[in-house]
Formats: sequence, structure tokens, C-alpha cells
Amino acid sequence: MEGALIKDQFGLLAILMIIPAVIYAINNHTKWGKKFFGIVPPLVFAYFIPTILTSLGIIPDSAPIYRQIKTFVLPASLLLLTLAIDVKGIMKLGSKALIMFLTGTLGIVIGGPISLLIFKNALPPEIWKGMAALAGSWIGGGANFIAIGQSVGTSESMMGVMVIVDVLAANILTGILFFLAGRSDKIDARLGADNSAIKELQEKVVLFQKKTTRVTTVTDYFVMLALAFGCSYIAYLWGNALPNIGDIISHSTWKVIIITTMGVGLSFTPIKNYEGAGASKLGTVMLYLLIGVIGASANLKAVMEYPALFGMGLTWLAIHLLILFVVMKLIKAPLFFMAVGSQANVGGAASAPIVASAFHPALASVGVMLGIAGYVLGTYAALLCAKLLLLVS
Repeated sequence: MEGALIKDQFGLLAILMIIPAVIYAINNHTKWGKKFFGIVPPLVFAYFIPTILTSLGIIPDSAPIYRQIKTFVLPASLLLLTLAIDVKGIMKLGSKALIMFLTGTLGIVIGGPISLLIFKNALPPEIWKGMAALAGSWIGGGANFIAIGQSVGTSESMMGVMVIVDVLAANILTGILFFLAGRSDKIDARLGADNSAIKELQEKVVLFQKKTTRVTTVTDYFVMLALAFGCSYIAYLWGNALPNIGDIISHSTWKVIIITTMGVGLSFTPIKNYEGAGASKLGTVMLYLLIGVIGASANLKAVMEYPALFGMGLTWLAIHLLILFVVMKLIKAPLFFMAVGSQANVGGAASAPIVASAFHPALASVGVMLGIAGYVLGTYAALLCAKLLLLVS
């Protein structure tokens, strides 16, 4: 943070708000903007502009305000985005979502040894241990990263380098998924994918929004914000009170589970009608703040310091994506399942709903559910990957 041009927290918050505001203004108020963002989705710019600013040294890649936004805004956003959820519609999404998620896991397990084989001569001898820890992160999450790292004896210095590879490579993947989300209809049509269940779910939410839409009052804003942050506080208290379950469910995981459950529960009550007052729109504003924070965390300068390691990381995720694309084409799965299946593995329960929301706010909870499944699989699948990495090394 020392070398950044803008370091103060107010300035960073202002930048994180100004970027999506300018993008939306151009998209909605200019003809060329509508055409341009019809090709490249606004989310891509909301994500990569902070990355560019970080790489140029204008803003830092870590700051207290980033952590505060993740702590306070993520749960509030999840609650507002799940208020109008259609539980029955989600249950109809079927087995393809699970197949794509498991394919994503397989892609990480297989991709690691293949990428090590390609870059073996340019990497340190003990790199397989760092890659095993990284597999834990990319299938499960931070707890799995540490657990697998300890189980295979990864050094502290190697763990530190792998964190950098993790952040940058995973963030590039997230940016790609955001880009694909904006072109999902065209891709689904080209592949002949059956996305009718997803479309039906989206249409139900849109119809519900139209039916309940009203002029939003100050009272509505107070109630929505009180619900968002009040429930977030309850999730925070309960999440910290509940015990960690092995290396799978941490306090942070509990908070995501609790806030999502609260949102789903409220969707069965009259509070659901606040969707008509703009609950998901308010949640989307918060979502864009989170996207900016994730983008700002990736500093492209790090590529120059560890080119072979980043080559390995990017190749690994490219293999993961390739396997997902092949299976997606074979079973004619919608792009949504591929994207969320990928992010649920690589990003976990915290970021999978963000990618899911890029397709439609009504789909956020699908990302949470698959992300939690990633925590469960993380340790076991990563240990298998570690064994394969050792064989290749």
C-alpha cells in the first residue's frame, strides 16, 4: 500500500463507487455505450479497471476499506439478492449443475499435474507442495489451502508465493467468467444448450418485480438497509459462535450459509415484496462494490516477478476451463452451470454467488450452494491432486 498514489480510505471508496457509476451512466445514457457494452459486459470493466489502477500504482492491492467492504457489504448484498428467490425454480435446475461443478473439480485435479509437467524445468524442485496447497484453495478455500499445505509440508515462503499466484490467476479467471456471462444467450444458442429452467426462473423473478414494483420511499430504503445489515449482524454473531467443522466449514463459511438461509427464509414472507421497491437493485450496487474490491486485489506487476509460476497457474486454469467446455458441449449444459461450477471451485462460496449474479440476481443462491459443496470436496480432491503432483515431480 505504501507506493500507491491514493492511499486514504475515503479516496479508495470514492473510486470504487465512481467506476461502476460512470460505466452505468455511459451504458444507459449514450448510444455508443449501449452498443459497446452489448459486446463487452459492464461487469468486465467494473472488474478490470481497478486491476489496471492497482497495476499502475494508483490504488493499492490491499487496504482496510477492501476488508471492510467484504465484511459488511458481502452479506448485506447476498440477503438483498435472495429476497425474491424462487426455491422451487432452483430445485428444477436439475443434475447438470452438479455435473458441471464436479467437472470443474476434476479439471483442477487433472490440470495441476499437466501444468507441472509442462513447466517442470522452469520451477523449483519442491513446487509440487505449493501446487498441492493451491489445489486445496482452488477446490475448497482458504482453510483447505492451509490444511493441504501443512499436510504435505509446504514451506512458509512457498505458501506466500502461492497466495500471489492464487489471487492473480483466479482473478483473471473471474474476469473471463464475467465476460462470458454477458454473452451467455449467444453461447447457449450456439451449443444448443437447454437453458429453459434458468430462463423460467429469471422470468418468474422479472414478473414478480413488475407485479410488485412501486415508487420507492424513504421508509422502503430504511427497511431494506435495516434488513440487510441487521441480518448481516445476526449472521456475524452466529457465524462466530458456531464452531469450525474440521477444515471444511469456517466462521466465514457459517456467515455465508446463515445470511443465505435468512434470505431464502424471508422469500417465503411478505418481506419478499420489497423486491418491488428495488431490493435486488440495491443489492446489485453493493455487488459492484465487491467486484471492484476483487479486481483491485490483482496486481499485474506480480507477473513480472514470477513469470513461470504464473504461466503454470494460468495453464492450470486453462485446462480446468477446457475440460468444463468439453463436458458442457457434450451434455448441452447452459453456460451458467459452467461458469458457476468453475467459480464455486476456484473462488468458493464467497465469490460464486457474485458470478451467479452476473447472469441474474435470482441465481445468487445457486452459487452459494455449489460453493459450499466445494468446501466439502476441497480437502479430499486436493489430496488426490497432491498425490498426482508428487508422481509427476
